[in-house]
Amino acid sequence: MHPFRQAVESGDHAALPALLADDVVFTSPVAFRPYEGKPMTTAILSNVIQVFEDFRYVREINGADGRDHALVFTAKVGGREINGCDFLHVNEDGLIDDFMVMVRPLSAAQALSEAMGARFDAIGREAAAMAAEAAADSAAAGS
Repeated sequence: MHPFRQAVESGDHAALPALLADDVVFTSPVAFRPYEGKPMTTAILSNVIQVFEDFRYVREINGADGRDHALVFTAKVGGREINGCDFLHVNEDGLIDDFMVMVRPLSAAQALSEAMGARFDAIGREAAAMAAEAAADSAAAGS
């Protein structure tokens, strides 16, 4: 079982940032452009966890080289059933450097878009705060 899946299923959401590379790229099923960096990806994930109801992974498919993983899930959003897949790629250090999500059906994707869109200003502020904290920690470590 991939550590990301294990953290989500056990409810250990605080463990998620440690599984992400600093330069992770998150591709949303409802946004045109990918989001870059650990702070933004962490903020998105912490919010989508709150938006999804009855979330559960139903299948895990792993690439032969151990660097690609597909985590198939079901959930509800806005009262609609949603099926989706988290496609993860890990770097040489075993950290997720590419995280792409696909969902269906369209009506559920639209409900997800609306629910996350309503939170996006807060997500941006949360990501900026995390980035500032990381920069301060880095500066303190360098002095």
